[in-house]
Amino acid sequence: MNHDAYPDFYISDILKSTKTIALVGASPNPERPSHRVMAFLLRKGYTVFPVNPGQAGKEIQGQKVYARLADIPQAVDMVDVFRAAHALPALVDEILALQARPKVIWGQLSVRDDRAAEKAEEQGIKVVMDRCPAIEYPRLVG
Repeated sequence: MNHDAYPDFYISDILKSTKTIALVGASPNPERPSHRVMAFLLRKGYTVFPVNPGQAGKEIQGQKVYARLADIPQAVDMVDVFRAAHALPALVDEILALQARPKVIWGQLSVRDDRAAEKAEEQGIKVVMDRCPAIEYPRLVG
């Protein structure tokens, strides 16, 4: 996949078929982009599982926070990444170690690592990088 540009149908299909999202790097701070995007995704009807080891066991926006992806009690369709780009390779390894893998890894704005993306795609996982679902959803879904 060319990660410099995505066809609209590729993004739209992901947003329409996704029901459950693990949001890695979720923040309880309302000023943080992850907090605002999580609120947006919840308003659009997605089930969102916040992941943040420092907040594990607490709640963000009424949702229980998990320390790791493996701690989430059900499979998720998408992992939305609010971490620095250099964290993406280790996160892809964590995702590939899951028994039930997501269909999509979505790297937020500025989150891009082409080698990590290639590794995930070789295992059948779709990848979107340097995009935000809260920007793409209104543009493509409505």
